[in-house]
Amino acid sequence: MGKMELFDLEKHFAFYGAYHSNPVNIFIHTLFVWPIFFTSLVLFFFTPSLCHLGPFAFCPFKCGQGLAVNFGFFFALIYALFYICLDKKAGSLAALLCFICWVSSNFLGRYLGFSLAWKVVLAAQLICWTGQFIGHGVFEKRAPALLDNLVQAFLMAPFFVLLEVSFCNPLTNLRMMSLELKIKLHMLSSFFILQALQSLFGYEPYPGFHASVKAKIDAEIKEWQDKKQKKIS
Repeated sequence: MGKMELFDLEKHFAFYGAYHSNPVNIFIHTLFVWPIFFTSLVLFFFTPSLCHLGPFAFCPFKCGQGLAVNFGFFFALIYALFYICLDKKAGSLAALLCFICWVSSNFLGRYLGFSLAWKVVLAAQLICWTGQFIGHGVFEKRAPALLDNLVQAFLMAPFFVLLEVSFCNPLTNLRMMSLELKIKLHMLSSFFILQALQSLFGYEPYPGFHASVKAKIDAEIKEWQDKKQKKIS
């Protein structure tokens, strides 16, 4: 992937959107993606620290040593910078959420201690990953994006969920949930959700973003359908 493609929001969103066009699957990912990110940071809190920021007297937890600058910090930093490069407005919000997750994971990790934290993280990860695989297998009826591009899928998942939530029109979602889950609706659902933010708030990363993403998602799904049909025949 070239430098320009690395920060191509349309390409990333279309790739991830092609695997998450079913409204039920999108809802499942909305519930479970950010908890996976957060609990990963809780586990990363126990990696060796370069230094500590703080301490903070206002903290109600056991955070007298302050915030640990360790692998978890750089993990969150990479995500935050990547999202800002993709889109300054939505990316800044995503970066703020990454920072909040990192700070909260420090407090929670120190409060729980490793002996309890790893059990909480394991349970959360199992629940969240199981839910997502059910979403793909039962509702989307397509393998997860991570099986085709692991790095892209992991990087885009939290940002995709944030955009979907930001773009969401509840009335539109209720109508879509009541319709048959056919492939044509799968192709259109992400476009409708994206259109909601534009119509309600007038926001679009840049002019023509929604139309371009819809075209790319349609092409991605058609290519997948063709490959699936060839395997069957």
